[in-house]
Amino acid sequence: MTPHTLSDAARLENGRPGAEPVVIGAARATLEELVQVARHRRPVVVDEAALARMKPSEEWLGAVMERMEAGEETAPIYSINTGFGSLAGRKAFDEPSDAAELSRRLVISNASGVGRYMDEEVVRATMFIRIVSLTQGYSGVRADIVKTLADMLNRGVHPAIPEFGSLGASGDLIPLAHIAIVMSRSHQGEDLELDSGEAFVDGAVVSGKAAMEHAGLERLPLGAKDGLALLNGTSFSCAQAALALYDAQNLLDTAQVTAAMSIEALMGFGDAFIDELHQARGQRGQIEVAARLRELLSGSGLVDGDAGTDPLRQPPQDAYSLRCIPQVFGPVKDTLDFATGIIDNEINAATDNPLIFPSLPASRTLKAVSGGNFHAEYVAFAADFISIVVTEIGNITERRLFRLDDGTLNRGLPDMLVASEQIGMDCGYMLPQYLAAALVSDCKTLAHPDSVDSIPTCANQEDHVSMANNAGRHTRQIVANIETVVAVELLMAAQALELRMNLPATAGAKPGPASLAALAFLRATASDDGRPIDHITQDVVLYPRLRKATELVHSGAVVAAVNAAIGAGAEGEGA
Repeated sequence: MTPHTLSDAARLENGRPGAEPVVIGAARATLEELVQVARHRRPVVVDEAALARMKPSEEWLGAVMERMEAGEETAPIYSINTGFGSLAGRKAFDEPSDAAELSRRLVISNASGVGRYMDEEVVRATMFIRIVSLTQGYSGVRADIVKTLADMLNRGVHPAIPEFGSLGASGDLIPLAHIAIVMSRSHQGEDLELDSGEAFVDGAVVSGKAAMEHAGLERLPLGAKDGLALLNGTSFSCAQAALALYDAQNLLDTAQVTAAMSIEALMGFGDAFIDELHQARGQRGQIEVAARLRELLSGSGLVDGDAGTDPLRQPPQDAYSLRCIPQVFGPVKDTLDFATGIIDNEINAATDNPLIFPSLPASRTLKAVSGGNFHAEYVAFAADFISIVVTEIGNITERRLFRLDDGTLNRGLPDMLVASEQIGMDCGYMLPQYLAAALVSDCKTLAHPDSVDSIPTCANQEDHVSMANNAGRHTRQIVANIETVVAVELLMAAQALELRMNLPATAGAKPGPASLAALAFLRATASDDGRPIDHITQDVVLYPRLRKATELVHSGAVVAAVNAAIGAGAEGEGA
């Protein structure tokens, strides 16, 4: 897993209008590029090499259509002159012009989703992945198909995609149809606005036709196979999993910072993070998390013992929620690394069907190969694994919140982390722990793997499906939930550190530079209502603080502030 190196402000700067575009097709697309395009509206351009790569399959398909127009007998070729799904073996027509009508009817019939409209970033990520997929060169589509998708991204045309409908095989048909219906039109007759789908313009839902006109873009008549090439793929499920993965990586980085703050606030033992201990097990993620925690705890006057110093208190053992952070976050890290490999490949995959390979031997005249690349089991597994491990970030983090609040467990801090003048008058941080418990419990339900479910469809032709869309929806919600749980730890650990430094027994002991940087950054930030996120001595309205703290976690700003402090310290030592 690559740590995020861009601050949120830097990411926004990169995504501003006029920013250097992401070039699609010159090299493998990256997760960082996807997020830049999806979340920060960075423009895109399709590389000429990618357009050239698309030509051979387009030309093969064009030759098939020319033979049909010349009156030559043409065998059924799936999605070109046949029906779909269980109708695949039936030749649908002999008239070549019907191929375009077949594409259009497919789009219209498949645009049948329901539910809330997906966030703009999911729509943009989906369109980005679809362009990348089609420019692999195996789909037989024209260049203006991918150019139109790119133009829609650059001019802010965001089709309204309902959340429900995809099974994750035969691709994300329904969600992708809600994109295709906006960008396409009938090749003949009247272009009905009522049949143009829906899209957002300035936050309002309008017809697809109106949205494209507002952006100055032409809606395309579809040709043979264009409809299925636009609809049949894993792009929508992959978009959700990719965005969740990116946020999960950042979440794990932030959770290590807040965990270190809690360890210091609870006067934890350093023995649990000694390198030799983790090398003895040999698990890479565990070793790396322990090393990061040692870095975060370096210079602390509150941690008891380290590799070169005996612990003063006996036995030098904390509760598992402190002691076993490397053993829990380590496998989280390794699993996210595994998911990263899957998602990186899927972003760059050709996932429609059939795929066209003109390079097949001359002995095979049918260059269109029917397979199952649209099956999103890879994405479903990745999303499910992300859901499981992010839920575990929340599970162990919530236990530290409970410990921080409990005066019998927090090693001398006041109950509910408030030094109230009248004990019992103030709830302090009692309720944020309730909130965290509710969110973690929600995640335990959502983390049930969707990939183990399958309901047959299409007259049992599609008798096993991945449910990757459900997995993607759930993992995005889980990541959002646990971002708030980690934000609660940021607030509570900051309060606890200040309380610890004001206790007579530890008044001379200071946290390490990393925790002090996180604390200073938080205190210098205004809450969502404009008031400071300051130390509380009596009850205050907490939800504006929780909202802002969650924003800080989501943006990566907490990690950036801590890394800057660590880097400055290292430079000072070098000087």
